[in-house]
Amino acid sequence: MTLKTQKTIAARLLKCGKSRVWLDPERIHDIEEAITAQDVRRLVKDGLIEALPKQGLSNARKKKIALQKRKGRRRGPGSRKGHHAGESKRHWMRTIRAIRSQLRQLRSEQKIEKITYRKLYMKSKSGFFRSRAHLMTYIERNNMLKKNEL
Repeated sequence: MTLKTQKTIAARLLKCGKSRVWLDPERIHDIEEAITAQDVRRLVKDGLIEALPKQGLSNARKKKIALQKRKGRRRGPGSRKGHHAGESKRHWMRTIRAIRSQLRQLRSEQKIEKITYRKLYMKSKSGFFRSRAHLMTYIERNNMLKKNEL
């Protein structure tokens, strides 16, 4: 009692998939007897075989993800596109330029010696200082500022 052939022929005639073909469950015996495309075409005309409507797509999943994104979720390392160093490089450049300009200023005002400048420059190059403020606290804590000679 398989209706596989009839479903296949009906799907071809109705221009839809086999899963969308509906066969009248009360008239299965009549549908079984249909063996040619002409027979199936007659059954379609009589309303024993029909094409089910296309199923729409639910927006529930999309809405749920949008809500999570509004909350700030889904922004982890696995979701990021593009090169990872792009933003961090800009951040590094901003920081190191500020620190180096601070060091140059201290050296030109003769608040630190050349050898101290070189040590601090190398430390800053290695990423030791987080900011200009961090640089200044380090200098003050380690008594690296020149004493004003009267």
